Amino acid sequence: MSDPKNTHIAEKPLTSVMEDYLEAIFDLDQDKKFVRVRDIAKKMDVKMPSVTSMLKTLNERNLVNYEKYEYVELTEQGADIGREIRQRHEIIRKFLIEILKIDFETADEDACRIEHTLSPSTLDSLSDFMEFIQICPLGGERMNLFEDYRKRKIIKR
Repeated sequence: MSDPKNTHIAEKPLTSVMEDYLEAIFDLDQDKKFVRVRDIAKKMDVKMPSVTSMLKTLNERNLVNYEKYEYVELTEQGADIGREIRQRHEIIRKFLIEILKIDFETADEDACRIEHTLSPSTLDSLSDFMEFIQICPLGGERMNLFEDYRKRKIIKR
């Protein structure tokens, strides 16, 4: 028989901070053989006790396997969420950089905030728009017009 307490926890939606942790662990897991609390703290620029607290929460939700003083592993569900958030982040960042010509640092920070709020259908449309601009014969020309428009607008300010 399942524990009703754990069922209740699993039903609550993830917060953007939880998603950020899953994305960070997913990224670290791609680069390192083992993910440690200090690796997560460094990547997220937070204190180790904050990481430990979040890992306990994510462990209760069966999104990570974590025991004190051990390595951190994403569960299959946790890895799926981390991968999805990473993909969302990359699509949004690419749009901001390639289409809107936002600098990398600003685009990366904004993508981190936006990735939690866009609906899947909006993200699909954004992705389709970028693909369309790249394959459309007038896409490059129109993007140049957009850049010229922005330059003129900035000069008028």
